[in-house]
Amino acid sequence: MQKKASRRRRTTCRPNKRQIQKRRKFLEEGLTPLVEKYWFQRYDLFSRYDEGIKMDEQGWYSVTPEKIAITHAKRCENATVIDCFAGVGGNAIQFASMCYHVVAIEIDPLKVDMAINNAKIYGVEDYIDFIVGDFFQLAPSLKGDVVFLSPPWGGPSYKWVKKFTLDLLKPKDGYAIFQAAQAITPNIIMFLPRNVDLLQVEELCWLSSPPLQVEIEENYVRSNLKGVTVYFGGTAASSQCGSS
Repeated sequence: MQKKASRRRRTTCRPNKRQIQKRRKFLEEGLTPLVEKYWFQRYDLFSRYDEGIKMDEQGWYSVTPEKIAITHAKRCENATVIDCFAGVGGNAIQFASMCYHVVAIEIDPLKVDMAINNAKIYGVEDYIDFIVGDFFQLAPSLKGDVVFLSPPWGGPSYKWVKKFTLDLLKPKDGYAIFQAAQAITPNIIMFLPRNVDLLQVEELCWLSSPPLQVEIEENYVRSNLKGVTVYFGGTAASSQCGSS
């Protein structure tokens, strides 16, 4: 008995009106395809995005989501915070929102202009000293209570690495970055990729004598793991090095 060939109905998923409007707005802003994914998360990055927030392409995929930046700021009560890789200002703004004095360092002058614009939108520009410069050259002359490190992760491709090692950080490896910060203060906060090698991260606390306290925290936005924050010294809870 001959079997009848089954027929498959082809269906095409058409975007609804809301999706079309979002896509049109994205194109009107003149953004590149690389940042489209992040544009749909824009209110997670800056809740006041529609008030004139500015970002370049790198800023879109490297700025700390606002919810996480607020978590970082809560660890720095009554502190002078040095943001060593300030980018477009996501973290500096939240530190300043809690009335901390912030020294925001960024080597790209265009990003500094964007960060100043963004700080004005949040009304905290008077709490931030923006400096165009190289953190490693400036480090010997810097003084502060807390150093915040969110160095470039090498772009969106970091997520395809099974285990992100500290030598993949930019512009220098994680050990060199940490040691430069450590010369300023032992109170250090590092925001790192979600797939970072945690054993290497814990090794950083042994660069001090005696070893620094360390605390490792996973950071989520809308139930999605976005990164890992490592608190050292006085910013950490009472975890001893190697016991977290």
